[in-house]
Amino acid sequence: MRPKTKKKQNRRIKKALTPEIKKLMPVISKACQVFKAPENITVSEWADRYRLLQSENSAEAGKWKTNRTPYMKEIMDAFTDPAVKEIAVVASSQVGKTEMLLNIIGYIIDQDPGTIMFGHPTIDEAEKFSKQRISPMIRDIQRLRTKVDDFKSRVSGNTIRQKRFPGGVLNLVGSNSPASLASVPARYVLGDEVDRWAKSAGAEGNPWDLLRARTSTFYNAKLVRVSTPTVKGFSEIEKAFNKGTQEYWCVQCPECGEYSFLSLKQMKFEYHVAREGRTKQYIVDSVKWQCPECGNLLDEYHTKRQPMKWVTRMPEAIKNGVRSFWINGFYSPWASWDSIVTRFLNAKDDPGNLQTVFNTMLGELWEYRGDLEDEDKVASRAEVYEAELPDGVLCLTCGVDTQENRLEYEIVGYGFNKENWGIRKGVISGRPDDYSTWEELDKVIDRPYRFKNGKTLKISVTFVDEGGHFTQNVRENCAMRRSKNMYAIKGANTHDAPFISPYKVGEYDAGRGRKGKYIYYMIGVDAGKSIIMSGLKIREPGLRMSHFPADKSRGYDANYYSQLLSEALIPNDKGELRWEKIPGHNRNEALDCRNYANAALEVLRPNFEYLEARLNHPEDVKKAQRTRKPQRARKTEDDLW
Repeated sequence: MRPKTKKKQNRRIKKALTPEIKKLMPVISKACQVFKAPENITVSEWADRYRLLQSENSAEAGKWKTNRTPYMKEIMDAFTDPAVKEIAVVASSQVGKTEMLLNIIGYIIDQDPGTIMFGHPTIDEAEKFSKQRISPMIRDIQRLRTKVDDFKSRVSGNTIRQKRFPGGVLNLVGSNSPASLASVPARYVLGDEVDRWAKSAGAEGNPWDLLRARTSTFYNAKLVRVSTPTVKGFSEIEKAFNKGTQEYWCVQCPECGEYSFLSLKQMKFEYHVAREGRTKQYIVDSVKWQCPECGNLLDEYHTKRQPMKWVTRMPEAIKNGVRSFWINGFYSPWASWDSIVTRFLNAKDDPGNLQTVFNTMLGELWEYRGDLEDEDKVASRAEVYEAELPDGVLCLTCGVDTQENRLEYEIVGYGFNKENWGIRKGVISGRPDDYSTWEELDKVIDRPYRFKNGKTLKISVTFVDEGGHFTQNVRENCAMRRSKNMYAIKGANTHDAPFISPYKVGEYDAGRGRKGKYIYYMIGVDAGKSIIMSGLKIREPGLRMSHFPADKSRGYDANYYSQLLSEALIPNDKGELRWEKIPGHNRNEALDCRNYANAALEVLRPNFEYLEARLNHPEDVKKAQRTRKPQRARKTEDDLW
């Protein structure tokens, strides 16, 4: 058709348009957009074509470039993979995880519309995110602006927490609002910072499960949740990651060719300390990555220019349609290694700040162990004893924990300044209501334990836990063995109870309507556990240091250390720290036995000068006897230790 002919035809069409038809044109245009076939592109391709970064939210405003954060490409494209139903991303700050979620939202609105439920920790944060991130993105991207009306418009049905577009609606909800979580069916469910979500949405249950239920009618539903990690064993994003493919963004070593995931443990850094008055600052001089496979050292500049890829540890999880990814700040284009290590060094003496650095910068899970090392490192400090009793031991106590089908015990030796040595950890099979079980315990208590020079010591005091289903049996057997200084103990009900209180006299059922008397002590188990854990931090022989034998036949194997370090101070719902089992540690008998043995020592309150003289210098016994201090009840942890 000639140009002049085409112009004439357009003029005829315009003349034919009545005012009523002209009013319908915008409606028809929007309707046509709904039926327009989507482009055959992935989320990363959509972002590279259309996404703009806003100056108020980004240090690099302008056109989005996926190659700036290449690790995000695989995550975003997994969203358009039909085989993937759910995505979990564990990420530190400053790696672009929020921008990735915005890219997914933009793609849905523009290419594959459907109802979206976008969850946040609270309603307030959802509204803040809408104003500061969603609205500016829609404002600056023309393709989205034509589909989502401004919520301030009179003709719009949109609000701050609800954005309508052809084919769907974006609902921004808070995990603390059960009504919003269970409001409408949704094809897409997104969750940001899920580790900071409420544990339960009122009486409705887990917030993420409520959102997941919204997708039950959609065969093509997609679920995406991202978060910085928090506490090991209590992290929702950790659980989600473990159910997926467990992919780590790894860098290739130019020396050996192996791919490794960057972590703080692999970083070798040099630093100096600058002081101003009482304030000290750590100044990092250099940071290099050491390949864990070959030991090759590489600086940040060259490391970030090596080939990188996602390496999966659980590829079979894709059969369930779940992909999971883990990335940390060492890969961020906006955070230098120097800044990350500096943050770590300046926070390492403050557990609260250190957890923040671990979670947000290092992208690592935090364990509530304070600065205590894990069980492997404590076990590595085991020593070779030259005899059954090493030099330095001056008295022995025994702590016994009662179980349904056994008695577990630990014999602990003590010397000056509460320095202590594990002597034997054992198990006596048999029910506590069977007298033969207690006869086996007698063999443990009655026998002498030998030094290298042939001298011996016997157990001075034994504490037995009376808790459980065999309270009467424990009381009766302890009463029968009072001459052996065997006493029952009860754990105090309050967490702030003193470690040991003065003894009390109680009664037990002696049968045939008779009552027997026995002696028992109340111990503050929480205070005792704090004493044990603080003592394990000490590395130098002397005051309160704990020693363990390298001979595993004594009972000090990997299982022992796992039990000894099975609990940590973990905040409850009220924010109060309580001693609780760390997930993955199902048993704590070794910790309890050590606690009871320590309590027995406090009741004994030995004169170590006298014991040392009697054992090694008999001529000084009378002098040492005169220095013995009178007994008194200890009331606080500070008094005790």
